Amino acid sequence: MTAVLDAPASDGAKSPRRQPSAASRDPRWVRPSVVALLVVTGLLYLWDLGASGYANGFYSAAVQAGSSSWKAFFFGSFDGSNFITVDKTPASLWVMDLSARIFGVNAWSILVPQALEGVAAVGLLYLTVRRRFGPAAGLIAGGVMATTPVAVLMFRYNNPDALLVLLLVASAYAMVRGLEDGRTRWLVVAGSLVGFGFLAKMLQAVLVLPGFALVYLYAAPVPLRRRVRQVLAGGLATVVAAGWWVTTVALIPASDRPYVGGSQHNSILELTLGYNGFGRLTGNETGSVGGAAGGGGRWGPSGLGRMFNADFGGQVSWLLPAALVLLVALVYLSRHAPRTNGQRAQVLLWGSWLIVTGLTFSLAAGIIHPYYSVALAPAIGALVGIGTVALWRHRTTVRARIPLAAALAVTAWWSAHLLGRTPAWHPWLRGLVVGLGLLAALAIAAGPSWWRRAGVVVAATGLVTGLAGPVAYALDTATTPHTGAIPSAGPSGQGTGNGFPGGPPGGPGGGFARFGGPPPGLGGGAGRGGLGGLLDTAVPSAELVTALRQDASSYRWVAATVGSNSAAGVQLATGKPVMAIGGFNGSDPTPTLAQFQALVRTGKVHYFLADGGVGIGIGGPGVGGPGGRAGGPGGGPAQSSASRAITAWVESTYTATTIGRVTVYDLTANIQP
Repeated sequence: MTAVLDAPASDGAKSPRRQPSAASRDPRWVRPSVVALLVVTGLLYLWDLGASGYANGFYSAAVQAGSSSWKAFFFGSFDGSNFITVDKTPASLWVMDLSARIFGVNAWSILVPQALEGVAAVGLLYLTVRRRFGPAAGLIAGGVMATTPVAVLMFRYNNPDALLVLLLVASAYAMVRGLEDGRTRWLVVAGSLVGFGFLAKMLQAVLVLPGFALVYLYAAPVPLRRRVRQVLAGGLATVVAAGWWVTTVALIPASDRPYVGGSQHNSILELTLGYNGFGRLTGNETGSVGGAAGGGGRWGPSGLGRMFNADFGGQVSWLLPAALVLLVALVYLSRHAPRTNGQRAQVLLWGSWLIVTGLTFSLAAGIIHPYYSVALAPAIGALVGIGTVALWRHRTTVRARIPLAAALAVTAWWSAHLLGRTPAWHPWLRGLVVGLGLLAALAIAAGPSWWRRAGVVVAATGLVTGLAGPVAYALDTATTPHTGAIPSAGPSGQGTGNGFPGGPPGGPGGGFARFGGPPPGLGGGAGRGGLGGLLDTAVPSAELVTALRQDASSYRWVAATVGSNSAAGVQLATGKPVMAIGGFNGSDPTPTLAQFQALVRTGKVHYFLADGGVGIGIGGPGVGGPGGRAGGPGGGPAQSSASRAITAWVESTYTATTIGRVTVYDLTANIQP
């Protein structure tokens, strides 16, 4: 059955050595369809984009810093005075920083680059799939990815995932080219792109590497010894592309750079291998939100079913069962193909991406949030596009049409199940998906007599079945503002709290972040006039902004407060640096009390803002709310001992006043006895 993976030449299949453009042989419908795919994707990702404002205020504040200071730009500093960095490598910020330098710091200049990265990723996925499987497969692949709810969410948001996904899709394109002609340059390009993906979101980028390497070692059309050398060259390119920045930061003396946010010892290597590395797998994440050393299991149940559960399912899993069915079918039916079969190689490439990344997310014991699953969207789209077209072409054979019918039937069933998690949200859609899906699956399984008479109708019905649920969720996502550190796609009521135990069941978008309301124990203060909490950024009052801007040029930081989200709204509103004591969680041990006192004595910090509400108590009530500082019973670490000591010293030394609902201490006033 190797013929299942033999595409007609008119669909773009080429010789192993060279693949020239097939545009001149494309049917007339191809170019308008591709343009329509990209235009619709652009509209979906750009429509009313400014409604989310600064979206994730933590990263928006870092963009504001990077747009005003090239040093902050390079290091990914949270503030323009370079006290501390964000807890990620800065490549995703660089794109937004440049946009903000050109167009000013505003919601559109920050979010439009993310949307354009999404459109580019969809276009690249189309180009990658169509090289071996033709334009129809590429269009389906691009359409599935574009309308995956979590993809719509992330390409309309300013988290690092948008750039990561674009770079990984580009790397897959380079791998496909390398599998076609066996040239080393494509392995170097692929490795370099993964390396830059590391600079966007650290070790998550390398999850595709094991599969990419094994597929190339097995299927590339060159001798084994050369394949090994090429894979090593690609690995070296990855290390160089990722390592130049890491090495630079590691070699610069700590006194000449900002503190590495998210680390406990001001170390980029610790951040890479610990909090943002193996700690995500083991749960040993000292300094993270609730991540006490040796702790784990605080992020919802792990296991093979995680990608289908209430938090993740509606984000990404609509066509995941179909992708797995089609993957198994394609691998089985091509088992007798030559080793260098380029079509099977691409199937294995996407399959390895899906399985390795999916298993990692499913079994990880550390921090994981549902929006991470956007990394699965390209692989799901590719496998659905490839499998649907390849099996449909050979539907006259039982071995092709039965898995195709099975994939469609399981999609109808699973989509109905996901829609059933929000029974009050367009209840008619559930029945439509089940009815049409089962009819189309039966028609395909029944044999040629059905679709010879109504093949177009059966195919169209199958596409509607597969896309109705995710498209509906995607439209809801695109028309709903999202803010906070942990956004969620789709309508309210589907999830249990974005992977945070203690999150309210049935909150907006399956969690709390869309409207800024954290679960019990995660700190409060959100809303206009406050400082926000651990996971949300608030808009400070005009009265507070005016006070902070007064004589702002006389100070290195107009204010200091515990936690980055507490500082972010103030920094964005004033346009001036604000010191985020303790970094994102308030748990980084910087500055020490002595260091902070020295900064105060030299007049570097004007105000201390006390109402950050950074205290966390996962699993317990916590303190939260304005002034909340201690972790709740059963919770993980709240502020570091340094942050608590600074807060206690300020409260016992200076006089408190209230400006716009925020407790403020003027650190330039005379020290009280």
